[in-house]
This record gives sequence, C-alpha cells and structure tokens, in this order.
Amino acid sequence: MDLEVNKQLVLDFWKAFSESRFDDALEMVADDGTWWVPGSGEGAGEYAKDEFAASIKGIGEYAPNGIRVTVSVLTAEGDRVAMEAECYGKLANGKVYNNFIHVLHMIRDGKLVKIREYMDTQHVREVFG
Repeated sequence: MDLEVNKQLVLDFWKAFSESRFDDALEMVADDGTWWVPGSGEGAGEYAKDEFAASIKGIGEYAPNGIRVTVSVLTAEGDRVAMEAECYGKLANGKVYNNFIHVLHMIRDGKLVKIREYMDTQHVREVFG
C-alpha cells in the first residue's frame, strides 16, 4: 500500500469535486463504495454510490459555481487517508456555504470504498434549508 498514492487519490477526488467534474470524481469510488454522515437528522446515514452520485450531481442546482473544497491537512496510514478541509460556495439562494469538514477515506484496490464525512450539520441545514 503506497501512502502517497492513496493521498493523491484523495486529492484528485476532491479536486474533481471542487471543479464540478462529478463523473470524474465518481470514477474514483468503488462500485460498492459508500458515503456516511453521522447523526440522525436529514442527510445523515450511509449512502450507496448511486445515491451519493445523485446527491452530488444536484449541487449545481444549489451552488451554480460549485463548492470548492480546500484541503488543509492530509494524513495517511494503511488503507486510510484522513483529511481536514474547508468547503466554500455561494448558493443560488444568496447564502454562503462555508463549512469545515473532516473526512476519513478508506481505499481498496486504488478506489475509495468508504467515505466518512464529519461536518457542521446545523450549518448545512441553515444554508441549504
């Protein structure tokens, strides 16, 4: 397991996401990959790749210029890459989405297989409604 290769995969995923190249980003996710958000409110839970794909492809409706994810910390060990980042986007409703996230990525065979995202869910509700 090459830690630098794993870190680059994560950077490439978030670069594609930030540039609204969602199909490119999704190519980096395993077919059985999942995305998980903690909590019990709206948006929380575990999503299969197709559910996650539908969600992110709808971002353009809310943020016509996309949401930029700026990585500040990246740490790798084994098949895991932990990331801290700032998310920023101006929304169609006039609000600004500016959230700080921590994401744990698990990698298998060169693909993201589990993504666990921790964020300020209250900010998400306030901004996206």
